[in-house]
Amino acid sequence: MQPALPRNEANLLTIGDWYAAVRAGADLPALLRARLTRLRHLRAQAAQGGPTSQGGPTSQGGPTSQGVPATQVYIELADEARLEARLAALQALAAGRTTEDLQRTHPLFGVPFAIKDNIDAEGWPTTAACPAWAHEAKQHATVVRRLLDAGAVLLGKTNLDQFATGLVGTRSPYGAPASALAPGRVSGGSSSGSAVAVARGEVAFALGTDTAGSGRVPAGFNNIVGLKPTPGRVSTAGVLPACRSLDCVSIFALTVDDAAAVLAVVEGADEGDEYSAFAPGPAALPAAPRVGVPREVLADAALGYPRAWAAALQRLRDLGASIVELDFEPLFAVARLLYEGPWVAERWLAVRPLIERDPGAIEPTVAGIIGRATGWSAAQTFAAQYALQRGRRDAQRLWHEVDLLMVPTAPRHPSFEEVAADPVGANAVLGTYTNFVNLLGWSALAVPAGFAGDATDGAGSGSTLPFGVTFIGPAAADVQLAGWGRAWQRAVGQHEQPLGATDRRLIDDTDVTGEADEADERRTPIASEPPLPWPASEPVLPIAVVGAHLSGLPLNGQLLERGATLVQRTRTAKRYRLYELPGSQPPKPGLLRVPEGGEAIELEVWHLPQRAVGSFLALIPPPLGLGAVELADGRHVHGFLCEAAALQGALDITPYGGWRAWLQSR
Repeated sequence: MQPALPRNEANLLTIGDWYAAVRAGADLPALLRARLTRLRHLRAQAAQGGPTSQGGPTSQGGPTSQGVPATQVYIELADEARLEARLAALQALAAGRTTEDLQRTHPLFGVPFAIKDNIDAEGWPTTAACPAWAHEAKQHATVVRRLLDAGAVLLGKTNLDQFATGLVGTRSPYGAPASALAPGRVSGGSSSGSAVAVARGEVAFALGTDTAGSGRVPAGFNNIVGLKPTPGRVSTAGVLPACRSLDCVSIFALTVDDAAAVLAVVEGADEGDEYSAFAPGPAALPAAPRVGVPREVLADAALGYPRAWAAALQRLRDLGASIVELDFEPLFAVARLLYEGPWVAERWLAVRPLIERDPGAIEPTVAGIIGRATGWSAAQTFAAQYALQRGRRDAQRLWHEVDLLMVPTAPRHPSFEEVAADPVGANAVLGTYTNFVNLLGWSALAVPAGFAGDATDGAGSGSTLPFGVTFIGPAAADVQLAGWGRAWQRAVGQHEQPLGATDRRLIDDTDVTGEADEADERRTPIASEPPLPWPASEPVLPIAVVGAHLSGLPLNGQLLERGATLVQRTRTAKRYRLYELPGSQPPKPGLLRVPEGGEAIELEVWHLPQRAVGSFLALIPPPLGLGAVELADGRHVHGFLCEAAALQGALDITPYGGWRAWLQSR
């Protein structure tokens, strides 16, 4: 029988929940002990083929002796000594400090998490789902150290496709976790255990890795968020490589805000990782972003994916985005290089000692994939590099047409039987919209997008299949994607989307502290007080433009080529007059603040990277200049103003309300 738990331990799902519990004075050690006790109980049940195992076949495809599929979400859980040592460290850290100060300096204080078992944690075994590879880590991976420094509590290491080779989650001798919402279907891989642990509300977040989609496909199959940062933004030091030149550490969470908070903690340059290349990018997308989608989308009709995809497209429109259909063949050509090219040799290199010592220890499908590595010559490797460079050049042109991409996270959701019948083919199709991203150096965010319908074919036991989409951006677009993903998740939440496989909705009045407060507003798990950390973005200067720099007009390119982003269309306060500047080429207006008789003038606010401000200023001719412009909402931003003397005798076009309207009237 499961041990009794402190009240509401199971209600602590998100980082915001743990924030609130700590601030309310909850007994944090008791809550964490209870959480670990529950995980041990669930793990024991799963190992025995108990009723809560919810698993699929083992990697060999057979059931347990009891006839119930076995599964292991966790390969290793914290023992009592590890947890008590961590609790003692947190208690010492908190001594004599206010909760507010503690959470400010240690934003993940007391928050439980798990890591994929190809990521090192000092004193823990690392197996990469291969018992013959198991060894005790001598030091923390950089990401783990940064999380612990922020106050987080490591509860376990999770199952994976062996050596992070697979998108299905079935290639492990420790069992094959099922989707947390569809027990007859795979969890996705290779970060299978991490995704399921988060979806079931067992940890607030978990780390995975992502080379070809391993941080995104499991998110889609488990109704959670999967954040795959730009390669180099998060250190991979202390992570067993799959493809060293492409690998990313990924983040699973129930909400975009939680995933972004974890990214804020772990991002940054690291001398221990030769591929570390941290560069903060823009903070926000344009107010009405252009979203590229596949002209012909691959989506399993039998599972209701086309209907779910159509609903996602409509949600894009509802959020104010414009949809641009694109030919994805250039991206698919890049994707084919990943497994049809020499990059598979990186997988061989990572586990070469084991291959030479005990090749039979490797799971058969994984061994077959890695075994292809030795067939590539140096000349063929360089030829593939040239092909990739051409692909990068061609793919980069997409960003002149769109601001981000949206794709189905996976084209279909296979059953265990389908994967067993065709292990390589079933896996390959899952990477359709993921394989190209890291080769191109791009960023991605997988988010829930509703449900595809009931899986009544026997594989899903009548369950409802989660459907996910992935937003893809160029390099360093991580913060832009997080901001857009937050808006997306709030929109999805209006349709009562649950968090993972829990019964919590995005807007929920669950009292996680156990103390009823009638004056408290209904809680939403994607909000926290104080606000959660947010990843770093490039500093910007808001610039208000009223004339030739407006979108689509002749000088707008001066903003675009400097990386500026349109964030708002609005008006000035009613304190300005607008004039046509005589003789200017291209034609320009002059904005003048007046003591009386002013009107509201249409304008756009752009975020210009501060590094580009100097070169932009150098392009502004007299009598124009930058000064403080008051907006309709009372804010002041830098913007174009004109010297009053230059407007003597100029045509007053204020009645038109803006420069664009004036041009259209001519």
